[in-house]
Amino acid sequence: MILHSIETFSVAVPLTKPFKTALRTVTLAESIFVKVITEDGYVGWGEAPPTHVITGDSLGSIEFAVDQVIGPQLLGLDLRHPERVFQKLHRSMVGNTSAKAAIDMALHDLLGQLAGLPLVTLLGGYRDTIETDFTVSVNDAIEMADDAAGYVANGFNVLKIKVGIDDIAKDVERIRAIREKIGYDTKLRLDANQGWEAKEAVRAIGQMEDAGLDIELIEQPVKAQDIEGLQHVTLHTHTPIMADESIFSPKDALRVLQIRAADLINIKLMKAGGIYKALKINALAESYGVECMTGSMIETKLGISAAAHFAASQPNVTRFDFDAPLLLAEDIVEGGVIYDGRHIRFSTKPGLGIHTALMNQRLQGKE
Repeated sequence: MILHSIETFSVAVPLTKPFKTALRTVTLAESIFVKVITEDGYVGWGEAPPTHVITGDSLGSIEFAVDQVIGPQLLGLDLRHPERVFQKLHRSMVGNTSAKAAIDMALHDLLGQLAGLPLVTLLGGYRDTIETDFTVSVNDAIEMADDAAGYVANGFNVLKIKVGIDDIAKDVERIRAIREKIGYDTKLRLDANQGWEAKEAVRAIGQMEDAGLDIELIEQPVKAQDIEGLQHVTLHTHTPIMADESIFSPKDALRVLQIRAADLINIKLMKAGGIYKALKINALAESYGVECMTGSMIETKLGISAAAHFAASQPNVTRFDFDAPLLLAEDIVEGGVIYDGRHIRFSTKPGLGIHTALMNQRLQGKE
């Protein structure tokens, strides 16, 4: 299975509603699709969205990294020796984790095809189905409560609430309004996207605990590089704290785990550089007794399919944040994982289960 060529395609899909967090507002999901072709005609697929405020990657930088830097170094390598290929991928250039992730996805898609197995089975096969949460964007308290009620009515029993965009007292007000609207049968996860300072985070979380708002976890309350602040919040609150933007690499994860700066870790392929490194981060976390969630950026079903195959294969990944394709006005991916409300199941086709012929037709129609 010699790597013969790598192609990139730029795609864009509108969201049904603006997606607002403490870091940005998104109305259009843009991505680079990557297609890796072997000499014997196999095709693997991957995706990389530009998430400037987290990974620093843009559409232009992703495309350039794949086409001009990483891709040429991989051509001619034999995927029957995957460790050599993945080592080459991650040594090809500094940073550019999204570009690496897209190629990594395509390579894993090919490995599944080479083995004749769905990728989830090849990686471990721990689960056959998983369930995703649904994200409530930051808005005023009434709108967020109404949105939350709508998602619950549609069958979602775990909601991820975005906070951290303005005054912390307003965040507490938002959570109170949501609880008053939907009650306590639905799990709530909060994601501050680095929007709080450590001491104010402790104060706000304490207020929510005292009010009995029943929060499952708080994700990334402080700035990504403020590991000491993250540790302070973890040590001074009862609610579990999850590290997200603080962890890109296994080295980042080790630092957080060694000082127990967080109770949980959110692994995203765009931060890790793909499944190869994500597996290492998860193994490290598991060795420390720390469970992981797998989430995503604003991605199409292509990138989510790769993340879901990884997440479902690993027993230590216990939470899933894969609602991004449900936020889009159109599904442009042929094949991949299958959604039934909050439930996600996997195709029996090898690899990621992408229909290459149909994908080629669709992408050619967008050019």
